[in-house]
Amino acid sequence: MRPIHVQEKEQFRKLFKQEKIDRFDDRFKILEIFLTTERHMTVDEISRLLSEHGQSYPPAFIIETMRLLCDYGFAQKNHFQNGAVRYEHRHPRQHHDHMICTKCGKIIEFENQQMEQLQYQIATNYDFHMLQHKMEIYGICGDCINIRDKEMPLTEARPGERVIIESFKGGMMAKTRLLSMGLRPGDLVEIISHHSHGQLVISADCKRFVLGQGLANKILVRHTDQAPDPDATCEEPAD
Repeated sequence: MRPIHVQEKEQFRKLFKQEKIDRFDDRFKILEIFLTTERHMTVDEISRLLSEHGQSYPPAFIIETMRLLCDYGFAQKNHFQNGAVRYEHRHPRQHHDHMICTKCGKIIEFENQQMEQLQYQIATNYDFHMLQHKMEIYGICGDCINIRDKEMPLTEARPGERVIIESFKGGMMAKTRLLSMGLRPGDLVEIISHHSHGQLVISADCKRFVLGQGLANKILVRHTDQAPDPDATCEEPAD
């Protein structure tokens, strides 16, 4: 057991008994099980973990206990990209941020003290007193990138992803239509939104395009980590 977890249990005993929280023993068992994993857990996952250790509680009681753990600073509630509520450990004076894979759901924790100091410096520059903050970076993890085909239809790209057009497939009519819209091989494209059974909205060269699934499926692209040019600007059309 990590020393900090021993400390967490001691503080839990002191605070919960001091505040006369009901069903102390049951809530303490939930804390103990919660501390055995470093994952970001949903209530269902916590319930299954409790069952594996011979404990069973109604979901409402687990939710109430996790709310208390959050209120007293033992846990933190996250709601990544409007997904299920997930709980993770919260330790005083420790802060980390998250990268979330939009394909497989993997959550990667990271710490960067330079970034932390920069955020405080930016707040100071704006005469702003920062109380708390969080950073969530959404993207595609290396494992998911590696199992992808090097060349794929545009319909397989994720919102926010940047891809480069490799080629067009299909007949001359489709190719001519795409070229007339202003899309060409070599263009850097960003996916703005993607509905599995509807339209794709993309941007390329400061222009937005709306594509149906059929047409988007004819555009072959490859993933790129090429970052946007910070000096690039979109020119206003001449009057």
